[in-house]
Amino acid sequence: MYAVIRTGGKQYRVAPGDVVKIEKAVGDTENAVEFNDVLAFSDGLSPILKPTEAKVLGTVVSEGRGDKILVFHFKRKKQYKKLQGHRQAYTAVRINTIEVNGFSYGSEKTAQ
Repeated sequence: MYAVIRTGGKQYRVAPGDVVKIEKAVGDTENAVEFNDVLAFSDGLSPILKPTEAKVLGTVVSEGRGDKILVFHFKRKKQYKKLQGHRQAYTAVRINTIEVNGFSYGSEKTAQ
């Protein structure tokens, strides 16, 4: 079973037990995370459904910054070059349970 959630302007396909690196949000340092924007859900038996009431619960595993990417601007014949680096901050979240229409999939013990 899996769910499709939206956070940080991106969509992620998650299942219980997965560790997902999402964009770091301001004040997102607490241990429990709840995603209310669930776009789709599938339990493996029925086709993909749009749930009326769903949420995905997880716990914060770690926080950090990703690999450096280089941004290079260049204008030919104008002697203009600019090199800049960027490291995106992320939060790693372990998905514990997916709750859809009152049913819970996954277990709370997968967080340990």
